[in-house]
Amino acid sequence: MIRYTLPKAVAIFVLVMICIPQRLNACTRVVYKGPDNTVITARSMDWKDEIDANLWIFPRGLERSGNVGDKSVKWTSKYGSVITSAWDIATADGINEKGLVANVLWLVESEYPKFDPKGSKPGITIAAWAQYVLDNYATVKEAVDELRKEQFVIVSDYIPGTEKFTTLHLSISDATGDNAIFEYIGGKLNIHHHPSYTVMTNSPIFEEQLAINRYWQGIPGTIMLPGTNRATDRYARASYYINAIPQTTDIRIAVASVFSVIRNCSVPFGISSETEPNISSTRWRSVADQKHLVYYFETVKTPNTFWVDLKNIDFSNNSGARRLSVSKNETYAGETSGQFVAAKPFTFVGI
Repeated sequence: MIRYTLPKAVAIFVLVMICIPQRLNACTRVVYKGPDNTVITARSMDWKDEIDANLWIFPRGLERSGNVGDKSVKWTSKYGSVITSAWDIATADGINEKGLVANVLWLVESEYPKFDPKGSKPGITIAAWAQYVLDNYATVKEAVDELRKEQFVIVSDYIPGTEKFTTLHLSISDATGDNAIFEYIGGKLNIHHHPSYTVMTNSPIFEEQLAINRYWQGIPGTIMLPGTNRATDRYARASYYINAIPQTTDIRIAVASVFSVIRNCSVPFGISSETEPNISSTRWRSVADQKHLVYYFETVKTPNTFWVDLKNIDFSNNSGARRLSVSKNETYAGETSGQFVAAKPFTFVGI
């Protein structure tokens, strides 16, 4: 019998990672950079319970509100976008017509600044955080330069009907391959901005995720990769595989390869743990081709992957919001931009 033993340092690291508290719902986000300026961002949405999702087309010129009372941020959408909603009360994911992608993921360590409804600084509900970015910015740098000014306060609250307080961090990427992560830790905004920040999961905070990844970079992925559903392990796998898949100008192969990575980091349907709620079933996945402006989507309860070609969409002012329902397990195939139906934009849940 052949016996394999882990080096002592590896064994200690594994024990440490097992002991790290895992308290949150899970998601993974990863960015592929290929030849000929190919940039593709993928994410999984993992949640213990059903999280009704629908796809929306939002045009330019929509009047928006931060929905936190009289001191709400007000803005008009500068860019059109295709987004995925959560329960039609929040924007969870999406891409705008300039190729900027925004994704929100759970981060239990998040702590936002105090919001004074009678103070001088306006606020915006956390449910609209990603949409605000998609509506207003074309590039990561533009978003970073403006958001670092902290001209408004992110206002969070409990998810309606639950005792779960919403704690999120935000990732953005653009068509040039630039990336940024926004986290509020101890009430302070931390911005991690660099093109190399291509992977994000949940806990720990992003700075510590980078440190963990540096450890795994010293171990060849062909020899060993962590295989559990924990956030730290998903981060290590995503970081390795996104650089191991083919570097190709064939967009069909590139998109399929990125899908294979985000599926590898997903949690099988039906898997959950009362003691480790971060181990939650993957509900849906998106893959955004930022070069060709195509947004791919699949849910675990339907057999098909479908997509929306933003180049086929009229985003002009007054073209109206449109909705594609996927919350009732509808099945679609191929390009679906023509199957959206006119609908009143949902209201971001606020306070």
